[in-house]
Parts: sequence; C-alpha cells; structure tokens
Amino acid sequence: MTDAVASDLGADTRKPARVLYISAVVLLCAWVIVPIYFLLINTLSSPETVTSFPKPFIPEFDLGSLTFFAGFAGILTALKNSVVVAGLTMIMSIAIGAPAGYALSRFDFPGKGLFRLLILLTRAFPLPLLALPLAVLFIRTGLDDTAFGLALVHTTLAIPFAVLITFSLFSGIPIELEEAAWTLGCTRLTAFTKVVLPLILPGITASAIFAFVISWNEVFAAAVLTIENRTLTAFLLQNLDTSPLHLKFAGGFILVVPALIFIFAVRKYLFAMWGIANR
Repeated sequence: MTDAVASDLGADTRKPARVLYISAVVLLCAWVIVPIYFLLINTLSSPETVTSFPKPFIPEFDLGSLTFFAGFAGILTALKNSVVVAGLTMIMSIAIGAPAGYALSRFDFPGKGLFRLLILLTRAFPLPLLALPLAVLFIRTGLDDTAFGLALVHTTLAIPFAVLITFSLFSGIPIELEEAAWTLGCTRLTAFTKVVLPLILPGITASAIFAFVISWNEVFAAAVLTIENRTLTAFLLQNLDTSPLHLKFAGGFILVVPALIFIFAVRKYLFAMWGIANR
C-alpha cells in the first residue's frame, strides 16, 4: 500500500515537471524560429504589405526586394569578403585556441585558474575603445582595409571561447588513453594525432563554427577598419541606413540565411560535440 502511494506521488510530481520542460522547449524554439519566420514573410512580401497590419502568416512570394539586392552593386563582393574573413577567423582561432586548450587541460602550473579567468576577461574590453588604436596600428602596418587584418581582429574576439571550449572537451578525454599510447611507442604528438584528435575533432569543428558565427555577425570592426573591402554586415549597415523598411528586411534576410545554411550543413558536428560532452 505504501509503495503504491509513493508511486502515485512520484507520478504526480513528474507530470508538472514534464509539462514545465515541454513548455520551456516550446518557448525557446518559438524565441528562435518566430523572428526568422517573420523576417522571411516581410522579405517575400510587397512594400505595401510590409508596412501594413496585421501581418500575413503566409508569404506573398514577392521577390522584388531580393531582386533589387541581386543586382545591387557590391553585394557579391561583400558576401565574398565575409566568407573569406570568417574562414580565416575559423582557421586562426582553432590554430591558436586548440593548443592552448590542450595545454590548460593537461598541464598544471601556478595561477592556472586565474589564467583561465583572464582569458575570458579579454572579452570585457569594449571594442569601440580599441577602435582608434587599432585603426592607427593597421594603417601603419598596411593591414587596413584587408581581409587578413579584419580576420586578426575577429580572431581575438573568438579565441577566448575557442580556448575555453576546447579546454572543456580535452578535459573530458581521460589522459590514460594518451599514456597507453605512450607505452606502445607513440610520442606525445603521435598520441595526440592518433588517439585524442579523432575523439575531439567534432568539438573542434563546433568551436570553429562558433568562431565563424562571431566573425559573420561582427559589424563594428568591419565598419571602422575597412572602406572598399567591407564585409556583408558593414556593407548592409552602410547602405541600408536610410533605405525603406522592406529593403531592410531583405538585407537582414540576406545576412542571416548564409550563416543558417552553414550551421545546418555542419549540424552533425554540433550533435557529436553534445554527445562527447555527455559521455
């Protein structure tokens, strides 16, 4: 009798928790999907519909705004610049951040915890405060208005997250696996490449995706440090400041869609990283 009562009480407590969990998931999905959906509707609607109320829930498939951007001078060059800068940022942030994360996870030294905190605190410096010194430095070194120079700035923004993400992932892999490889004749480098790297590769890829998103969405440094070779975000910010509302929606759609396509294409690595984190 007591066991039955306890079972009923357990079921009664689990049901509200399950409802709360499902409600939280639905709200989170709505928080992400609804703005993108309305962005799509306004992009595929006529200028009159964009400014009208209430909004339709089915797009009109009016391609006038997108056609305007397809023929707009400089849009393809800006898109290419964004891809190049984001790609360089991915490569450099992982090339620097992954070894630092490995060193933090495998070696002990005085001030290790403080060093990890200082890495994170580098993101506390507002980029506008560094704009003038960066501009002067880049002009003197010839890095101004170049994809590589902008990628260097974006890499400094992405490195703290790359270090901390790879540190947590390397920490999840037992060092005994490397030690076993050492006993079989592997050096530290070959043990890393043959044992650790295959296990950590999905996590490193996910960290690279995070660096890509940071670079793709960054606009302040791109607007300050580039003039002719602007990225897509800086280009749209410059040209859509006084544009009609329907063109602003179309510009936002053009900015969001490539990043969504990229993340969707590499989504399996994100899921793989989640699996590593939960093992």
